[in-house]
Amino acid sequence: MSALVSTISKPDAAIPLPHAVWRADQMGSYQAAVTSTGHRALDAELPNGGWPSAVLVELLLQQAGIGEMHLLRPALHSIAKTRRIALVQPPHLPQVAAWTSWGLPADRLLWIRTTRSVDALWSAEQILRNGSCGALLFWQSHVRSESLRRLHLAAQGTEILFWMMRPLACAQDASPAPLRLALRPANGGIDVEIVKRRGPRRDEALHLRLDEMPFFSSSIFGPAPRSLVENRSEQAEFRPGSARAPIVRRASEVENQLVQ
Repeated sequence: MSALVSTISKPDAAIPLPHAVWRADQMGSYQAAVTSTGHRALDAELPNGGWPSAVLVELLLQQAGIGEMHLLRPALHSIAKTRRIALVQPPHLPQVAAWTSWGLPADRLLWIRTTRSVDALWSAEQILRNGSCGALLFWQSHVRSESLRRLHLAAQGTEILFWMMRPLACAQDASPAPLRLALRPANGGIDVEIVKRRGPRRDEALHLRLDEMPFFSSSIFGPAPRSLVENRSEQAEFRPGSARAPIVRRASEVENQLVQ
């Protein structure tokens, strides 16, 4: 007993910490690869200097179309060179001509629409688990915390870049996402507030100028015919599978349907 007490009472015994443990006042790191955001100022504020793969990344928007796609454009351009990009429940129909002008081939874009939130969540999980895409962009207004955890867990099994677009008000809710950014429109660009990251707290918003990028008169998203889009908002539990299958189309197929 005396030997046991002597061993435990040593105050100077060093306890090695695993690599995954980080101090709140220091910038953390990710085990998976990262992709540069294309914005040096933002890279400097993110662990490992870029968008992390294999995790859930939340972009909390004041409203859709404030510049979030311009923010992601450099990363999407890099991914589209070799892999597909999946768009689940985007606010509008992808405009193929505009995407192509951005250097994003139409045959690398996969557009998915569902009429129920549960089907959209299921579709996003299947994309993450399948690993056939290099990036997933998922728009969702109402989602339960257990669904977020499930998506985050599914992302950890791949090297996909996974961005989830949610309303700015969701910043007050808890989330398993290790990186959460709040985006607001600003003169010539956007203001990025770091709501959550593996690193020290930053209270001041980061201003990113987006007007330096080439501007195209046609938006990469546009309104879709009523036959293709049904606006419906509901909060549903995440159940794999569903009686109603989602509509899945390549962006090029959708464009052909619109011009007919």
